[in-house]
Amino acid sequence: MEILEKVQQLFGSYGYSVLFFGLLLEFIALPFPGETTMAYAGYLSYRGQLDFGTLVILAFLGTTIGMTITYFIGARAGLPFIMRYGKWFFLKPDKLDKTQKWFAKYGNALIFIGYFIPGVRHFTGYFSGIAAIPFRKFALYAYSGALFWVVLFLGIGKLFGPGWNAIFTLAHKYTAVILAVIGLVLLIAVIYRYRKSWTNRRAHKAVPVPQRQKQNAD
Repeated sequence: MEILEKVQQLFGSYGYSVLFFGLLLEFIALPFPGETTMAYAGYLSYRGQLDFGTLVILAFLGTTIGMTITYFIGARAGLPFIMRYGKWFFLKPDKLDKTQKWFAKYGNALIFIGYFIPGVRHFTGYFSGIAAIPFRKFALYAYSGALFWVVLFLGIGKLFGPGWNAIFTLAHKYTAVILAVIGLVLLIAVIYRYRKSWTNRRAHKAVPVPQRQKQNAD
């Protein structure tokens, strides 16, 4: 409740800018309650005090700029620098070790799903740079994950209004289940797309060459 009161005070004083700068700083690994702030901002949108579209844009920009900065810090400075000086930016060795293990287990997919894992999302940008993941590949995972993440938590406040806090708590409690459902949906979509493409290729090959040429001529 204390965190929520601070978030309310920040919005009362600084409005939209809280979301942009708060999320940017969170991804550089400075302490900021990003998810609580987004859910509350969504609630303010529900009440008509803030524009939902503007919130999405600012939250997305703050998140992606923060992630991009950490990617290039990791790429330029490397792991020894982060391990030595990271403590000044709240990059504690135990959290770095935890993120490194998650990366070894899940690979590039962690850049996307890491947004939903407390204590991990703040470090995926650094490790992506350290691991020399090509920037385009990093951006694909990081920016798509950021969009999904900000829309989800802003949406909780926008859709559920006064009940946003209860839904927010449930979302945190069942993060693993939510991720499993998302993963299953994505897997089904990939299988469906692959199967459809494979069926089309088989149908194309089954058409006799003269008939295929005739169809092309028509």
